[in-house]
Amino acid sequence: MEIILKEDVANLGYKDDIVTVKSGYGRNYLIPTGKAVIASPSAKKMLAEELKQRALKLEKMKKDAEAVAESLKDVSLKIATKVSATGVIYGSVGNLQIAEELAKLGHNIDRKTIVVKGQVKEVGQYTATVRLHREVSVEIPFEVVAEEA
Repeated sequence: MEIILKEDVANLGYKDDIVTVKSGYGRNYLIPTGKAVIASPSAKKMLAEELKQRALKLEKMKKDAEAVAESLKDVSLKIATKVSATGVIYGSVGNLQIAEELAKLGHNIDRKTIVVKGQVKEVGQYTATVRLHREVSVEIPFEVVAEEA
């Protein structure tokens, strides 16, 4: 029996895939739980149209992400924070502080898209990755410096 998956199913396929399964698996599990629908000719036409429209939206989102990445590629941040006499930061610097510094420069980036590898607990040079799209990301160098009193 052919079905169209409505969500990712482990060891079977991804959302919007058309797969062939045994009748019992499809009728007794996948369809009643809402994970799939029967792949009738009309359902296949609807899927094709939906994928076409989604492809246009995804292309636009990718172009927007590339434009933002282009504006961020030359950005370098300097984050001032409280530091002990030995150069160790009180607390740590994370994606929230980086997002705030980017906002001061006029770039409104969601902090959830910013990834900092490891923990930033000392003064020095670091890099953060901003994931704007599944295929578009940009590295932003930042420097952690001692806050002046």
